[in-house]
Amino acid sequence: MTKHVLLVFTNPTEGNEEQYNDWYNNVHLAEVLTTDGFVRAQRFKVSDILPAITEHKYLAIYEIENTEPEDAMKALRGLSGNFTMTEAIDLKSSKMTLASQASELLEAI
Repeated sequence: MTKHVLLVFTNPTEGNEEQYNDWYNNVHLAEVLTTDGFVRAQRFKVSDILPAITEHKYLAIYEIENTEPEDAMKALRGLSGNFTMTEAIDLKSSKMTLASQASELLEAI
């Protein structure tokens, strides 16, 4: 079955980066993984080595397997009201997109 990823770009609110990272890493990722179809999650800090394609400082990648992406997103929306939230995330500037596998995963030999 095809893999899908939900890419979520976010920023902390002003002066709350430590609280934001603690909440995201220790609360939110695990809560999202309770959603049917979501099997893995990981966060990244956007690098300043290359020109930015986003104004966001952080990226979370959620992997979806064994379900259609529409079903996983519907399940996520259904549970989202039950998630523990924090004022340390700037929800107004958050953006997300869904992408579907277009090739097999290759690894270096």
